[in-house]
Amino acid sequence: MNSPNQSPEIQKDTPGYLNKKDFSFKLWLILAWVGFLLLPWYSAYDGFWSFIWITDGYPAFDEYSPGILQIFLHRRWWLLPILIALIIPIPALKWKRNDPRYSFTLMYAGAIGFTFVISQGFILGLHGWGWDFLSNIFGPTNQTQIGMGYGALLVCGGFLFIFTQGLASRGAIKGDIFVCGSIGLSVVLIAIFVFFPVGRILISALQDDQGNYILSLFIEKITSKSIWGLDCLTSDLNCGVAWNSLWMAVLVGIITTILGLAFALLVTRTNIQAKGLVRTASLLPIITPPFVIGLALILLFGRAGAVNVFLEWAFGIPPSRWLYGLTGILIAQILAYTPIAFLVLIGVVEGVSPSMEEASQTLRASRWQSFWTITFPLMRPGLANAFLLGFIESLADFGNPLVLGGQYEVLSTQIFFSIAGAQGDQGMAAVLSIVLLLFTLSAFYAQRRWLGKKSYATVTGKGDSGVHVKLPKRVAWGAYITAFPFFTMSLIVYGMILFGGFVETWGYKHNFTLKHYIEEFSIYWSDEYGLMWEGAAWNSFWTTLQISAISAPLTAGLGLLTAYILVRQRFWGKNIFEFVTMLSFAIPGTVIGVGYILAFNVPPIEITGTGVILIVCFMFRNLPTGIRAGIASMSQLDPSLDEASLTLGAKSFTTLRKILLPLLRPALVAALVFSFVRAMTAISAVIFLVSADYDMATSYILGRVEFGDYGLAIAYSSVLIIVMLAAIGIIQVAVGKRQLGRRDSEALTI
Repeated sequence: MNSPNQSPEIQKDTPGYLNKKDFSFKLWLILAWVGFLLLPWYSAYDGFWSFIWITDGYPAFDEYSPGILQIFLHRRWWLLPILIALIIPIPALKWKRNDPRYSFTLMYAGAIGFTFVISQGFILGLHGWGWDFLSNIFGPTNQTQIGMGYGALLVCGGFLFIFTQGLASRGAIKGDIFVCGSIGLSVVLIAIFVFFPVGRILISALQDDQGNYILSLFIEKITSKSIWGLDCLTSDLNCGVAWNSLWMAVLVGIITTILGLAFALLVTRTNIQAKGLVRTASLLPIITPPFVIGLALILLFGRAGAVNVFLEWAFGIPPSRWLYGLTGILIAQILAYTPIAFLVLIGVVEGVSPSMEEASQTLRASRWQSFWTITFPLMRPGLANAFLLGFIESLADFGNPLVLGGQYEVLSTQIFFSIAGAQGDQGMAAVLSIVLLLFTLSAFYAQRRWLGKKSYATVTGKGDSGVHVKLPKRVAWGAYITAFPFFTMSLIVYGMILFGGFVETWGYKHNFTLKHYIEEFSIYWSDEYGLMWEGAAWNSFWTTLQISAISAPLTAGLGLLTAYILVRQRFWGKNIFEFVTMLSFAIPGTVIGVGYILAFNVPPIEITGTGVILIVCFMFRNLPTGIRAGIASMSQLDPSLDEASLTLGAKSFTTLRKILLPLLRPALVAALVFSFVRAMTAISAVIFLVSADYDMATSYILGRVEFGDYGLAIAYSSVLIIVMLAAIGIIQVAVGKRQLGRRDSEALTI
């Protein structure tokens, strides 16, 4: 970040600097005043999306009154400083941006206003003082307040962007208003919806049952033999859950990255037939609801599974329980997380410039030398990010270890039982989460060291209509051989899943029936009411589809914006900010769910029991995938593209929209697909956040599994799979393909 003390002479030459009155400042100041004068300051009890307040006592009724009336009509005098902070920047409307008073006034007013809006929400809550020490100082109070509403949120946003425009006017980020605002928005959102809820539950690692902070208790828990024990090296006993999780995560990260690369090479660098089928098979596992892959594997390879029954009948091999443990978890997680690696890598593989490969061929390098010295090194950002995502997903997964783990204990299941078990040791869950975060931080650091500070840009904007060099025969055959077992296993597993929806009892009675679909998705026509959605699953289905459709574009948009900031901008604390973005991804969903309840069940943000908390949870839970995919793809884009656009007078927002986004279509597809299907199939956090009004498909499926109604669970899962396949097709068509001005390769690969 440039020094905020730049002289006006320097600022005038800075891109994005306007030596005139600022329209955007006027806009945000007007919006802040609208929020304070006209919109309800507090949240309505009937929900965020309801507008019944317009006809239900507005504006005099205290629950729906705007901020100005809350002060002078309802005697909430603690809101008065917000009014003062809104008045302070009014004189700046007459000043130009090169006036020294302009930036100081905007920064001062924005910082004071934003800080006070947030802090007053914590100071005074539903039952008086928000903290006990305030009651000790000032005594008890009968004043209360609920969470922020439309007015408070708009005022808060106005103050934030007024502050960032003040920073830009002083030369921060080269005076670029859009970039400053984007950084400010991203930092605030991630701080509120990632760092704050995660911090709320992690702080309990230092507390005993009475809430007292005891460091010795934390040290005792984090050094426990159950976490770090190495008995497996010298005896038949299990090692600690930390080593079990680490070993499994490393294996999953490596194998999924190799498989994802194999599929990406087959789809983009070979003329293999039925590429659409291969692409679909590689994506199938990601659209599977929880527990279904585990159940399919049990019916295939379990003690009474089809494969073991056949082996006993044909060869006399007695059935065993080999599936339950590390092997079963590994198979399930490889099936589940390979699509993530594929989505990250396919854009990276496509982005490698053929001109560089052709240059190596001109210098008489062999295809093998070209691949290992040119092509493979340029794929390193994608490989690093694919491994990181697979590693973290494996650590955070609890569904597959819960179903297939047997005696093989891992961090995620231990965290789940610490929270939801009979003992309910939240402190131990927090300690285990800290261990998990240490592993995540280590992987993140290793990734950064492996990539280094080298440039991986291959998309420069120059003419590049060459053809990719043929893959070496060893690489091509290796990709075929690597991908074929996964391809076959995916088809078998999904054949089992589709079969299970049309039989009476999956695994026992295989009589054909449609009763499961009729019970869940029946419809009929009523002369009085028209089309009636009678099936038991329709309510959760429509809710899930609505929540997923809203959260997916928000996740993708914020993810790519954050990736743009991390790759293209320099500012203080960037590395810390990048790591914090991974927190919600690295911690199991159970911890996230509990953290969201603790953080957002009380003022200043009250959203538990609403659809908003589900949207927010999915946004920031899935955000890291969009960020990592964006970083991997953007690392291939030469910064000269941005610089050329800015030199020609385009603003940063225009450059991002017209230059970078069309080149980031593979990353956009990856972010949209992943965020949509994960919102459709998430379970770990959802089980804590669903409500009677907002039930989700996965909680419904889990309920059916718990009652042994496997047919109903599989039928519902089959419908979700079809819906998600259709959604993926729509996303790919809507986003389109990236155009790089290259010819399609006509060469055979082997």
